[in-house]
Amino acid sequence: MSRPVFSFRPNLENAAHRKAWGILQRVPEGQKNHFLVQAILKEGNEATLEAVIRRTVREELKGVKTEQIKSDGAGDIPDQMLDFLSQMDD
Repeated sequence: MSRPVFSFRPNLENAAHRKAWGILQRVPEGQKNHFLVQAILKEGNEATLEAVIRRTVREELKGVKTEQIKSDGAGDIPDQMLDFLSQMDD
């Protein structure tokens, strides 16, 4: 069985490609395959972890009772103060 071959040809006009190319260039020779494998596996693990977290939060929120709180106007700015501020602007 032959080894699969992967070719990476970045478009250096693309900022993300340039950044990725710069990172890959800093990896020592002989370690690039290991680096790429780890980066790909990390991306896969992060996607899986994110899906698990989203599913867990969604399930937990199903059991939470929520209610909308109506404002009692306590945080409103009184009309007198608005009038005063408007007079300062003139």
